[in-house]
Amino acid sequence: MSSSPTSLSSSDVLLPAAVPAALADVTCHVDFVIGSGRISVRECIALQPNSVVRLAQVAGTDVEMRVQGVTLAQGEVAIVDDVTALRVSHITPAPGIEG
Repeated sequence: MSSSPTSLSSSDVLLPAAVPAALADVTCHVDFVIGSGRISVRECIALQPNSVVRLAQVAGTDVEMRVQGVTLAQGEVAIVDDVTALRVSHITPAPGIEG
């Protein structure tokens, strides 16, 4: 984890011409995915506080940022003013667009 990344407010962001101004402040559900794994129903039923579930990803792998279920970026966990954040390291190109 790292600290003191540059943070942006929504008023700092310049919109591309293709984005209508009316959509600029619409909020979206954002998920940050640290990994995935598989467990059996038996293991799921047996979960308790302090249980450990292994993930397929290696430690240090970038976290995925998903908006409405679509991966838009990857990055590393950061701490900003005692709050967990994401420092973006890669923007995922839109489908059909090479980046």
